[in-house]
Amino acid sequence: MVEVRLLGSVDVVVDGRVVDVGSPRQRHVLAALVAEPGRPVLPEVVVERVWGQRSGERMPPSLHTYISQLRRALAPVGVTITRAGGGYLCPVDPSAVDTHRFADLVAQARVADDDVEAVGLWEQALGLWRGDPLSGLDTPWANQWRIRLQDERTAAELDHIDGLLRVGRHGEVLPLLAAQVEDRPLDERLAGQYLTALYRSGRQADALARYQVVRERLAEDLGADPGRELQALYHRILTADTTLTEPADDHSAPRQPSPVPRQLPPAPPHFVGRADEMARLTSTLTAAEGGGTVVISALAGAGGIGKTWLALHWAHHVVDRFPDGQLFVDLRGFSPDSLPLDPTVAVRGFLDALDVDPARIPTDPQAQTALYRSLVADKRMLIVLDNAATTDQITPLLPGSPTCTVIATSRRRLTTLISRHGAHHLHLEPLTEDEARTLLTDRAGPTRVAAEPDAVTDLLTYCRGFPLALSLIAGRAHTEPRLPLTKIAAELRELGLDALDDDEPTGSLPTVLSWSYRTLTLEQQHAFSLLGTAPGPDISLPAAAGLTGHPLGHTRRLLRALTEASLLDHDPDDRYSMHDLVRAYAATTADDLAEDVREQALRRVLDFYTHTADAADRLVYPHRPPTPMDPLAPDTRPHPLPDTAAALAWFDTEHPHLLAAQQTAAAQPWHHTVWHLARTTAAYHIRRGHRVDKLTMWQAALNAVVHLPDPTVRIHTHRFLGRAYGDLARHDEAVEHLRQALTLAERHHDNVQQAHTHHALTKAWELVEDYEQALAHATDALRLYRTVEEPVWHANALNSVGWIAAQLGDYDTARRHCEEALTLHRRHNDPEGEANALDSLAFIAHHTGDHQQAVDNYQQALALFRGLRHTYISAGIFDWLGHCHTALGRHDQARAAWREALRLYQDQGRDDAAAQVQRQLDEQEAGS
Repeated sequence: MVEVRLLGSVDVVVDGRVVDVGSPRQRHVLAALVAEPGRPVLPEVVVERVWGQRSGERMPPSLHTYISQLRRALAPVGVTITRAGGGYLCPVDPSAVDTHRFADLVAQARVADDDVEAVGLWEQALGLWRGDPLSGLDTPWANQWRIRLQDERTAAELDHIDGLLRVGRHGEVLPLLAAQVEDRPLDERLAGQYLTALYRSGRQADALARYQVVRERLAEDLGADPGRELQALYHRILTADTTLTEPADDHSAPRQPSPVPRQLPPAPPHFVGRADEMARLTSTLTAAEGGGTVVISALAGAGGIGKTWLALHWAHHVVDRFPDGQLFVDLRGFSPDSLPLDPTVAVRGFLDALDVDPARIPTDPQAQTALYRSLVADKRMLIVLDNAATTDQITPLLPGSPTCTVIATSRRRLTTLISRHGAHHLHLEPLTEDEARTLLTDRAGPTRVAAEPDAVTDLLTYCRGFPLALSLIAGRAHTEPRLPLTKIAAELRELGLDALDDDEPTGSLPTVLSWSYRTLTLEQQHAFSLLGTAPGPDISLPAAAGLTGHPLGHTRRLLRALTEASLLDHDPDDRYSMHDLVRAYAATTADDLAEDVREQALRRVLDFYTHTADAADRLVYPHRPPTPMDPLAPDTRPHPLPDTAAALAWFDTEHPHLLAAQQTAAAQPWHHTVWHLARTTAAYHIRRGHRVDKLTMWQAALNAVVHLPDPTVRIHTHRFLGRAYGDLARHDEAVEHLRQALTLAERHHDNVQQAHTHHALTKAWELVEDYEQALAHATDALRLYRTVEEPVWHANALNSVGWIAAQLGDYDTARRHCEEALTLHRRHNDPEGEANALDSLAFIAHHTGDHQQAVDNYQQALALFRGLRHTYISAGIFDWLGHCHTALGRHDQARAAWREALRLYQDQGRDDAAAQVQRQLDEQEAGS
């Protein structure tokens, strides 16, 4: 067994043998590490304790040498000094350090029911002392700790003597007391013990004489008379009080029981929901009963999520399981008017609640903690530690008894409490919609809620299950019964967070959130504020790095700190989000940042999205010519994308953020960014069938291009806007914009843009089944594409002519053009073009009676489109594949194909196509 001795010279002892751990200075470094076992000690704290230097002074280079040498010396006995929490951790058990063993023994003695047992414990405790603590170390920290330990030793010695007197060992202590009273002539407690020992030894006269000596010395030195207790003892000796002659006969008689503490605040009214959380708390308690102290950390989002209400509601629900009492303390970790409560103050409050005589409470904080733990040992007690700021606040309040249960709440994710003390983590989510509605109904009344359903929906949508916000609204509805709920909803829309303010700080959502904000470092506050301005519903780590301008590793640490402060949520997909109300508060704090700081942050994050989208688009559609981009803002790094699959996955994830980024750019206004975001998402929107979003982005681009000088940009915009209108069956608007694009291209003699626009017009006329017009534009596009060195575009035009010819029934012309297109696409390794050509050839085969060839071509096309993740065209292919299987009499295969087409059409919002496929399925089912 390893022991670390500090009560004298600093030594390490293993099985009675002293281990050589180096020079005195090196041993003092060890003492600085184990003074608080189980807690990491910062290097600057070690230096202050051992060298007496304050932080900011030069760090002694020898510290690292001493740490290394200590590691080598202690490794053979199984002690490893590690780095943790920015400091050094020497993981020895507190009971292995004599200072802590001393405090624990003294605490046990003070609560022992049997005086003989108590005397034995005091003797064990005092027997640990071998001289001055930390002998040889002369620093302010060491001297202060030494004085505190000496004071505690003196108090223990006096308690020990009281115990000896109670068990009749007055003759044994008389010589010791005679020496001590000479050294401490003004100590009235010591004087009283000496008088008692003299009197019980039959020396009444000596006892009376000694009292006079003490009285005169007090008068001479302090100008005071002896205290009441010493005076009362003197009169008992003077009158030969017989009850003073002998100690109590029964030294093992139990002391008077202390009152059972019942400190729980009232259970919260109008508590709703949290059934799952309540069940988890109770099951955790049941599973762990008798197996060790149960520590449950009920952690959740920001302040106002309902941690305290849940803790109190559950505590009252299980109060019968703790017959020995309940202790409660608000640790004020996030308080508007005070600093977090010092845990030593909380311990002292618990000692008072446990009815400890103030005269018996030791001065040393560690001894107080030991006494508290001794008092609750083997008792069935519940300890509720509310509103903690750190694990350090909680640790001294944890009992050591397996019969006790602790529930701690905090706005921080107390990972150390979980990892070191085995706490069970419970994360609180916002209330569900049904729970939120119940809370509002309970307070506002069911009749009122039923009468204004739209207003209730607005209120629930705005609060999104945030309990404090809901309580504020419900409270106002309750206190103003004539106020329409529509009025409250209108104020929320107009005033935002200000509508959730209140004169009472604990009832004001902005104020409650501000307490969390104040605990952050300046850098963390800066990141939190910027996150409130970021576009989109959540954010990835790379995008957050762009927003803050920090490297990925540093940004991750900032986001982790905000997550631990419960101001940010981190999901399994490595994305970060805020509750809408927390985000709204973050946005208000961003107003305090300098305007150029906010602008630079937005510029960085928009550049991140725009340049990453450009790289992704070139992977999705590699035949698009490069578009000139503005230089990246400083400290901005696009997300690397290795291949097409990664590019499409990134687009799928970031699609809502790209939409939001364009809106943000338009508000600045940054016109180039608005246009580039529309351009770089065009191919993705086509593949995924995001027709409405495509139109929205190109409408925004049209507003931006009037401020841009490049005519090609305007041609692009009108062409893509025309295609977007066409996809939504808004033919007139489609043709109008496409004609504007064609006019601009002709005016600037741009054959490529003319060809692209004719190609788009082909599609527009095809959608309204005007195949003659479509063929004319397809032919013009093919003629123009032949004048440029772009074989893929040429192949696309060939396929387009073939497809339209097939719609007109000219299958020979159609087949010839599509086969030529297929050859070109394969030669130039264009899988998307190859799939389109196969799709056309399948259609031709089906309509010329070769249904098996059609199936083969459709399946080849599907394989290519699946590889490209092109779900929009895949839906139509499954539809036609069903017709081919039907023609071949394969009705099961037909139904399977149509079901897949139906699913894709529904996912893409193509309701008319979905309805047609459903009719096909119904007809086949009816005919089977």
